[in-house]
Amino acid sequence: MSGLGSMDSALLEALLKEAPIGFAFLDSHSRFQRINRTLAAVYGRTEDECRGRTPAELLGCDDAAAHEAAIAAVLGGETVVSGGRLVSLPTSCPQSAHWVVSWFPARGDGADGVALIAIDLSDRHTAEVALRRSEERYRSLLAATNQIVWAAGADGSVSEDCPEWRAITGQTTEQYLGLGWLAAAHPDDQELVTRSWTDAVADRTAFDEVFRVRTQSGDFRYYRSRAVPIMRGDELVEWVGAHTDVTTQHEADDMRQRLTQQLGEAALRTVRLQKATSDLAEALTVDEVVQAMWEIGQSAVGADRTALGELDRERLRLRMLGDDGGSGVPGAQPAESGLDFPSSMSMAVRERKPFIAGSPFELRALLDDDPQVVTFLKHTDEQAWVALPLLSAGLPIGALRFSFASPRDISDEEKVFLEALAGQCALALERAKLFEREHRTAESLQKSLLPEDLPEVKGIRMRAFYRSGTQNVQVGGDWYDAFPLPDGRVAGVLGDVMGKGIKAATGMSRVRNALRALAFSMPEPADVLTGLDRMFDATEGADQVTTLVYFVLDPETGQVDLSNAGHLPPLVVSENAAPWLLETDPDTPLGVRSERGHHKFFVQPGNTVVLYSDGLVENRKRAVASGLDELVTVASQASPEVVGDPQHMLKYLVGSMLKGYEQDDDVTLLAVHLPVTEAAPEQ
Repeated sequence: MSGLGSMDSALLEALLKEAPIGFAFLDSHSRFQRINRTLAAVYGRTEDECRGRTPAELLGCDDAAAHEAAIAAVLGGETVVSGGRLVSLPTSCPQSAHWVVSWFPARGDGADGVALIAIDLSDRHTAEVALRRSEERYRSLLAATNQIVWAAGADGSVSEDCPEWRAITGQTTEQYLGLGWLAAAHPDDQELVTRSWTDAVADRTAFDEVFRVRTQSGDFRYYRSRAVPIMRGDELVEWVGAHTDVTTQHEADDMRQRLTQQLGEAALRTVRLQKATSDLAEALTVDEVVQAMWEIGQSAVGADRTALGELDRERLRLRMLGDDGGSGVPGAQPAESGLDFPSSMSMAVRERKPFIAGSPFELRALLDDDPQVVTFLKHTDEQAWVALPLLSAGLPIGALRFSFASPRDISDEEKVFLEALAGQCALALERAKLFEREHRTAESLQKSLLPEDLPEVKGIRMRAFYRSGTQNVQVGGDWYDAFPLPDGRVAGVLGDVMGKGIKAATGMSRVRNALRALAFSMPEPADVLTGLDRMFDATEGADQVTTLVYFVLDPETGQVDLSNAGHLPPLVVSENAAPWLLETDPDTPLGVRSERGHHKFFVQPGNTVVLYSDGLVENRKRAVASGLDELVTVASQASPEVVGDPQHMLKYLVGSMLKGYEQDDDVTLLAVHLPVTEAAPEQ
């Protein structure tokens, strides 16, 4: 047995000496009696240096005091002293300075003392420090990004408190737990967020929603809440998420979106204004301006009705242009009224600024509850109005009104657009009034230069037709003339002085007068055109291009002598044969010196010779050559009644040739009909 005891003692001695833990035995006087190499190294000493010495002689003040207090406690009767605390030992220790030290009572063989065991926890301590540091960094990061971490059970119900969220919402713990956190959402967002969270829990998919949250102060901030399911194999353990304050980002996005929308609306208004300007530029008459504004009101403004009024400055009365569809409503703006009439248009003209009423209540307030206004509102379906003055050189010339079937809020940007639109409308209205005035003057002047009645010589019937082009606001250069000659024959001419305006009209007048004078002295066509060439050299400019066809007809024989100065060939319509063109090679226009040709042909009784200007056969969609072919085809389809009547013939040709085409030039025709002579009765 003693041999076995010696063996156990030797094994214990070896274990204590080589073990990685520290061991020592101190007597009742706190002196180290035994100490192993590991603990001696922790103290920074050798085993021999430690034996017989107290902790105060080996360690620093703090560690020595801790040792002495623990030894005293054990000697005083405590079973074990171990606070589980880290003891800082000398930095000269070759190992870690973080050890857990425990003291136990040691009694035996009449000797009482204290056993000390020290365990190295340096790795554990390092891991704890790293974990604590990681947690601190994570919490700092969350605080910096306004994120609040929250958790929920597998069923989506919150059972873990989140003080950060409650600090924002003012909820109590009881109000927050379960699904109570959703109650902090804006009433308009609660249904959406709750449904989204319920669906995510049911489908085990990520939850991600942006919603408004009511704060303790009573206002609302935008939060983005995201949560993901935590899975352990196929089992859903819990949900972990984060609430992030995105108010600043949302406001920035909202501002950016509003700016983008405003820029888009501004660009659209610019395009609409350009389109409106283009449409108004094409409106030549007042009626066309009214029609264009009605279409612009619908497409560019969204108005249900558009009205346009013209101001008579002398009488201070506003006259409505066209029919806006609402003039029959009791109390509405009458066809003509004084500026004292209670209406949006009258107010806009009087004050020379926009009048805007976004609702019937506003209209009544702005017009002082006038009885006319009250009556109007009882019978109309209109709910909002914008009236703008039409100004020229700062003075009103009329008013423009847009009406809407529902209340309308007019923004400052839209108001600027409407004012610009009114400016374009004012320019178009002035242009149209000037056009109509000049057009009436031009037509009167044109007609005064053309003969009203054509002569009839021995049954020959001559008729003429003239219509100015729709785009023509000036006197044109088309003209015709017919007159009897002293020798009994009849002379006729149709010509075209290129250009418009007074210059073309005076040139036409000089050519007509000179031709008449020459015809009476030397009526043959070639002689007349030669004389006109000389006159051109003396009086006309090189750019005054003039073309004409001049003929002399003998009523007795039907002989026609004709010269053509660069004009279109005459048309001959027969009762018994197909129509044809007198395809003679035309000479040069007047003023371009050349030997003038003289062509002779005979017109059979019942035939009609038609002279015409290029406006009959040529336009933007039809070339001259195809127009001439079409003219012959149209003439061949004329009924006998039309062929026998020159007036009907002209109307028929004009109506047929211009059908389906926009007239963009003057149209002038001269028809000469040689009647059928009845045979004298036999004697």
